[in-house]
Amino acid sequence: MNIAIILGSVRQDRNGAKVGHWITKKISERGHRTMVIDPMQLDLPILDRMYKEMKEPEPKYKKLHEMIYSADGYVPITPEYNHTVSGALKNTLDYCLEEYFFKPSAIVSYSVGSFGGINAAQHLRQIFAELGSPSIPSSLQISKVNEVFDKDGNLLSQEYDKRVQRFLDEFDWYLEAFKSQRDKGAPY
Repeated sequence: MNIAIILGSVRQDRNGAKVGHWITKKISERGHRTMVIDPMQLDLPILDRMYKEMKEPEPKYKKLHEMIYSADGYVPITPEYNHTVSGALKNTLDYCLEEYFFKPSAIVSYSVGSFGGINAAQHLRQIFAELGSPSIPSSLQISKVNEVFDKDGNLLSQEYDKRVQRFLDEFDWYLEAFKSQRDKGAPY
């Protein structure tokens, strides 16, 4: 399967890049192809037009469109800013719509506090449902992210290696189920 990992922060000292690197490695170990959608690298402006509304899209929009369209599933990595997702993540997601249809998402959230971004994860469920990419029932919250990864992004807490296995097992089940149904044809 082709999995898009979508980073949700554009802060210079963002923890999401560490989480994204770790998740990418874990997904790749399962034999999936991965691609990282990084709004910092894409340098997307605040949304004016969706991709489908652009007459002559710039290369960065074409690249985003192709990554979203070619993915079999999505793993958004969201920080929690003021009890919700970051504006950068929401902006990145909103450039596409139909490209997400009938493909599952698996939400990873993090925070420097004790709750691991659970509020952002719950809001992201609503967003992905509207995008036509329902999230799997489980989500992976990473609490006190500064204590889970070192400054180079190495995992310090082996507890998360155990938790991510079950999370990705569930995601794999949904990837297979949705692909099987997509192969039969979309309902509309």
